[in-house]
Amino acid sequence: MSQDTFYIPILPQQLRALQGWDVTPAHLAYRVGRGPHLFRSGGAVPLKGGLMVLDNRGFDGLGPLAPFCQEVVRECLARSFSGAVLDFEGRTPPLEQMASQLDGIFARRGWSLFVPEPYGHCAPHAKVLIPSALSGGSLALRLEEAAERFGRNRVALSLQRTAEDFFLPSPSGSGVSLTREELRERLDRFRPSVFFSRELCARYFTYMSRESGAHFVLFDDGDTLCRKLEVARRAGIHTFLAPWAEVEEHAGQLGLPRTAPQMKNIR
Repeated sequence: MSQDTFYIPILPQQLRALQGWDVTPAHLAYRVGRGPHLFRSGGAVPLKGGLMVLDNRGFDGLGPLAPFCQEVVRECLARSFSGAVLDFEGRTPPLEQMASQLDGIFARRGWSLFVPEPYGHCAPHAKVLIPSALSGGSLALRLEEAAERFGRNRVALSLQRTAEDFFLPSPSGSGVSLTREELRERLDRFRPSVFFSRELCARYFTYMSRESGAHFVLFDDGDTLCRKLEVARRAGIHTFLAPWAEVEEHAGQLGLPRTAPQMKNIR
């Protein structure tokens, strides 16, 4: 039986919360800046081990990429990181080239690289992140299609606790994101009947607004996140990216492993 591996994106100032959990932190502290150069946030919090999470906010697409990739390598060596997560939004040729170069460098060093699905084709050694949130279709079929496209051993599930409010009809399939407080407010105000979608592994309800008409709300809770993990496991996928901000209150329910208690010496 394959063992689950959980990577936990987390802010540097929250790292203490992972004490007692046998998981790998993915540090939300890095971005690609102009130049390009590697920029780090998080203040004086010491980072050691785990993965670097690298986003592309502030990158203008200009400048040579090879020196930047070496900056990434030096930081990983200095911090004893075992890999990186490329949290790239959008898809551009410079970012594709960056992913490709880092993929080759990391593979030669035996480091892990995680990339968004649109970058899977240009980083053949990397794990490809498939989001758990869907607004249509079937999560099981989505994961099977990804496994056929990239290879089952390359697919990782990016766990997302989401809540979205859709106007009906919704031809674009895009909704408005809700905070947990906004979701609770709608549940309290409209007291709707809540249903579960087996295909999406999510809960949903509808309501009517005098101002804007019919709405459809799709959301996650601890139970739906567990169902999504179960679907991934049945598909042979056992690598999960689970942001701490979204799974903290459900960590035990989701099966995040605990560290073994240390035995005290008995004299």
